[in-house]
Amino acid sequence: MNGSAPPFALASRIAAAIVGGWAFAWGFVMVCLAAGRHAGLSYTDAQTLAWLLAFPLYVATICWSFAARSGARVWGVLAGGGALMTLAGRWLMALSA
Repeated sequence: MNGSAPPFALASRIAAAIVGGWAFAWGFVMVCLAAGRHAGLSYTDAQTLAWLLAFPLYVATICWSFAARSGARVWGVLAGGGALMTLAGRWLMALSA
C-alpha cells in the first residue's frame, strides 16, 4: 500500500484486518475444533488448542492485510476463507456427531 492512499482505502484495510481477520481466525478455529474432535481430543482440549493457534494466525492476517497489493483480494481471502472454513468446520462437526 503506498503512502498516498485515499482515506477510504485505509479504512477498508483496517476493517478488513479487524473484521476479515477475525472471520478467518473463527473459521480456522471451527476447522481445528472439528479436526481435534475427530482426532480424539476432548471438546475443551480441542477448543483450547484451536484458540491458541488462532491468535498468531489473527496477528498474521492483520499484518498481511496491509502488505497485500489489492484490498479486494484481502477482503476475498479473509472473509471468503473464513466463511468457507466455518462451513467446513460445521459440516465436519455434524459428521462426527
